[in-house]
Parts: sequence; structure tokens; C-alpha cells
Amino acid sequence: MAANHARSWEHSYTSYQPQVDKKVIVRKKSWITKGEKMLYSFVAVFLLIAGGFMVSYSSSTDSLNREIQTIQNSITDQQVVNEGLVFEIKDLSRPERITQIARENGFTIQAAEVKQANAFNQ
Repeated sequence: MAANHARSWEHSYTSYQPQVDKKVIVRKKSWITKGEKMLYSFVAVFLLIAGGFMVSYSSSTDSLNREIQTIQNSITDQQVVNEGLVFEIKDLSRPERITQIARENGFTIQAAEVKQANAFNQ
């Protein structure tokens, strides 16, 4: 009889209970917190800025290297020209050539020994 009494009480209790529509708000928790989002965004901005500086530094280094190469090329070209001029100076200052030019212009050589004149700034 106790079981019947409990069932009737359960039945009467549920029938008199007012039905209220309750809205349950379920908040979805994200797997990244706001602090982590801010931290990640600061790190991302820092990496972008660091990458920009690296690209800028690399670009300036590359342009300097190219400029150095062009200067080195012009230096080697000038050295070749200078060597050619030194050879031409030695060729033009031969004693045989000087005596030949002197004879063509009517000069006579009194001494049989002709020496090559040296430049003061060598």
C-alpha cells in the first residue's frame, strides 16, 4: 500500500506543478581565451614587423653588394688600362726610338752611348 500511496502522490504532484518555460542559456566556451588571443595577435604583429625589417635589411645589403661589384669591375678595367699605358710608356721611351726620332729631325748624336731617362715619380 505504501507503493500505491507513493505513486499516487507522485502522480498528483506532477499534475499540479505549474509548467514554466525556462530558457537555458548555454554559453559556448572557446578553446582560446581573450588573453591568449591578444598574446597571439601581438606575436603575429611582431613577426610581421620583424619580417619587414629583415626584408628591408636584405634588400639594402643586396644593393650594396651590387654596387661594390660594379665598383670592383670598374677598378679592374682601369687597372688593365693603366697596365697598357705603362707598357706604352716603356715602348715609347726606348733609346733606339729616341735616337731615330732625333736623326729624323736633324740632330746628331755626339756620344755613342745613349741612356734611358728615368721619371722622377716612379
